[in-house]
Amino acid sequence: MKKVIAAFLILFVLSYSTQAQVSTNGLTPANTPKPEVLMVKETTHDFGKIPQGRPATYTFQITNISKEPLLLENVQASCGCTTPQWSKEPIAPGATADIKVGYNAYAEGRFNKTVTIFYREHQTKAITITGEVYKAPASSAPENASVQLLKQINQ
Repeated sequence: MKKVIAAFLILFVLSYSTQAQVSTNGLTPANTPKPEVLMVKETTHDFGKIPQGRPATYTFQITNISKEPLLLENVQASCGCTTPQWSKEPIAPGATADIKVGYNAYAEGRFNKTVTIFYREHQTKAITITGEVYKAPASSAPENASVQLLKQINQ
């Protein structure tokens, strides 16, 4: 019985020391957050009111805050009405880059769209655009009844 307890204690100590070595060798457990390497100056932009049929764009600025070049793996919009454009070149340490987000203001009403930035080792950041699309008048300017009255008076 003493041998069984001693064997159990030895196995326990060995497994504990193996786990301690893994955590001290610089390896990070799966649930430890990865260090930040990308900073977004603004994470949201409100376009306000946009006339229907007129596309709107906004440029988000990002900064590589790591000590290594950073390559954006992908920048993906939540729907087809939103189009991101970004450089496929690596961003140098400390340098900034732009992500231009276009919105096709086709559908009338409020909108809230997300664009996800994918970068180093499956990390992500989200940026959001919001606004409201209103129905534009059929003519370029509404008719002014006073102009017609002035024309009648001056005849």
